[in-house]
Amino acid sequence: MTPEQIAAFILVMIVGTYTQTVTGFGMGMIVLGVVAQFDLTTITFASVIISLMMLANGSIALKGRLQVLDKQALKYSIIGLVPALILGVFLLTYLSRDFARILQGILGGAIFLGGVFIMMKPEPLKIRSGNLSFSIAGATAGVLGGLFSIAGPPLVYQYYRQPFSIDNIRLSLLAIFLMMNIGRLIVLAIQGELTLDMLWIGLICVPAVSLATVAGRRFPPPFSDQTMRRLSFLLLVLIGISLMLTA
Repeated sequence: MTPEQIAAFILVMIVGTYTQTVTGFGMGMIVLGVVAQFDLTTITFASVIISLMMLANGSIALKGRLQVLDKQALKYSIIGLVPALILGVFLLTYLSRDFARILQGILGGAIFLGGVFIMMKPEPLKIRSGNLSFSIAGATAGVLGGLFSIAGPPLVYQYYRQPFSIDNIRLSLLAIFLMMNIGRLIVLAIQGELTLDMLWIGLICVPAVSLATVAGRRFPPPFSDQTMRRLSFLLLVLIGISLMLTA
């Protein structure tokens, strides 16, 4: 990457990190979308940097705030996610490219419509969902993560519909994605897919990502919980559009 491309990449990482810190998701969509649009680097390279940066983002955002989490919901989400993620990766090797794109288009349409409907009426449920529903959301996220590297939408739907505080929701999502990316990086390291260039660019991005995370913690947008829910579902709508266009 040229110095200009690195500077542009860091700027995009700052925007993605701040968004991820205040909503609990969105970094991957923002960074990969800009990278693909302006050809800053390869998608594979960028996705590894995102995983590295999510370690810094999640660790800083969660520091001293673990007591806010609904640990029961978190546990059942992970129980559903881990085996399904392996299944998703397994399915990816057996599905044809055309069939995978059809699935991706259907997925994008479902996320788009669901985001629109809930964005219009973002009030949370009156009663917390049962543990099984968190496992189902985690399992759905795992399969989608294995197939398309986009695990967020089912978990975002699940958590943002709960009668939890926005702090609880975003920190729960950050905790799940932190654990996912630790696992992903371990697998990449075992496979020999981590290169010195990736680690070097990641090291350069750490200060900016750390500052953006601290800014997100200390200076979140001055919006009500309902507005934050609506904005989060708007992000899901954009993810759905992106998936449909890609497919």
